[in-house]
Amino acid sequence: MFSKKDVETSGSKSLTIIAEGVTVEGKIHSRGSVRVDGVVNGDIISQKDFIIGKEGKVKATVKTANAVIAGSFQGEMVASGEAEITSTGKFIGNLTQKDALLTVSKGGLFKGESIIAENEEVFKLNFTNKNSDKVKESIEIKRPLRPEHEIKKPLRPEHVRI
Repeated sequence: MFSKKDVETSGSKSLTIIAEGVTVEGKIHSRGSVRVDGVVNGDIISQKDFIIGKEGKVKATVKTANAVIAGSFQGEMVASGEAEITSTGKFIGNLTQKDALLTVSKGGLFKGESIIAENEEVFKLNFTNKNSDKVKESIEIKRPLRPEHEIKKPLRPEHVRI
């Protein structure tokens, strides 16, 4: 399956990372891999790998090629390739795959239904919407990047000593 090195540094040229402490609500569409160490609620389409780190929490509908769950997942997932639930991973929901390529490590949790689908339409990834040929990206930040008291105002020339 995936080695620890593969999970940490994906070989994809495009990697979207939702860092620990970040919350995203909405849609994420990536032609590369997606790694979640924060919190995501919504819909995710990842053309390559979808990875949830140990601290990651995802409540979503996901379509991807391969998946590694080391954190918490709740929802519906369609994976055309392999799906791995690590010893720290928790998967609650339904998993649809082309073949039976699900691995659950000792200590990992899978609660739901594993479905093998023959219909190729289920695995198609749609990256366009009705209004545009380009993918619209929308991210709502739930917390300020810095607290107001930490934002420094620029210095005026008369305040600078040389």
